[in-house]
Amino acid sequence: MIGQKQVDEFMKVEGIAWITALKTGAIRQLLEGGHLQMGLFDERNLFELTHPDFPAERLVACRNLDLARLRAAKRRSLLEATAKELEKVRALVARGRSKKLKTKGEIGVRVGKVVDKYKVAKHFQLEIDEGRFAFRVDEEKVAAEAALDGIYVIRTSLSKDRLSAEDTVRSYKLLSSVERAFRSIKTLDLKVRPIHHHLADRVRAHIFLAMLAYYVQWHLLEAWRELLFSDEDVEAKQTRDPVAPAHRSDKAMRKVLARVLDDGTQAHSFQTLLAELTTIVRNTCRRKGGTKDEPTFSVTTTPNAKQQRALDLASAIRV
Repeated sequence: MIGQKQVDEFMKVEGIAWITALKTGAIRQLLEGGHLQMGLFDERNLFELTHPDFPAERLVACRNLDLARLRAAKRRSLLEATAKELEKVRALVARGRSKKLKTKGEIGVRVGKVVDKYKVAKHFQLEIDEGRFAFRVDEEKVAAEAALDGIYVIRTSLSKDRLSAEDTVRSYKLLSSVERAFRSIKTLDLKVRPIHHHLADRVRAHIFLAMLAYYVQWHLLEAWRELLFSDEDVEAKQTRDPVAPAHRSDKAMRKVLARVLDDGTQAHSFQTLLAELTTIVRNTCRRKGGTKDEPTFSVTTTPNAKQQRALDLASAIRV
């Protein structure tokens, strides 16, 4: 997520546009100031708004009801688990039998371990004294946090002419693809690290070549969708509700569950398809009994049907 400091730096550079999201505190300020009107979510799950604190920017408020229910259930389970552990501590302190739970400091250390375990300390009011401990859930804070469940606000410098509100949300969600690309470059496929260069120009060249390699990989992934576990319904991904949770198409789910394609052959990951293609070999040969000066010729093994289809799809790529 791009913070305000980075946004301020981007503002100084001509030609740079950005998309990011507001943090919870800023969203709460919009809500309390009346700029974010919850009633508008009754008819739609996203709308645009403006705020003087964000000049020359567009804000797109979204509400995902499925995410709201998920967060509410998770919060409640964490509160219940924490309350259960705190009740054990309270009972031990009340009985007064534990030698390690006598002083205020000892009780505080034990309680701190409990509330830090589930990260919901802000929702509890604790009373710790010498030989005494009590607690209760701060329902007001819980309600204040619950009011923002499923709500997020996207902010961008792009004009509406260049990117609609719906496409702005879709573009922000592509952040997961960017993270996956960096993970692929660093570890899974290209393994850009470790970098053994020491000169700045060579390091930049090393990274540049890794980015070019990922560019090639991206095109191959797009071209090989029908052979991989990938979802082939690209058009649906571009037109579906940008706020609603993403779902694989029925065809993609069948590939994942059965691990086979419609023709009954094996469905591949990118790595396994590359592994299958590596069995195609080009041999440099010379006539048996010939001299070293005699010309050589190449013989390439015949690809099977799956390999040939992958090669045909790759050769059809146009950049």
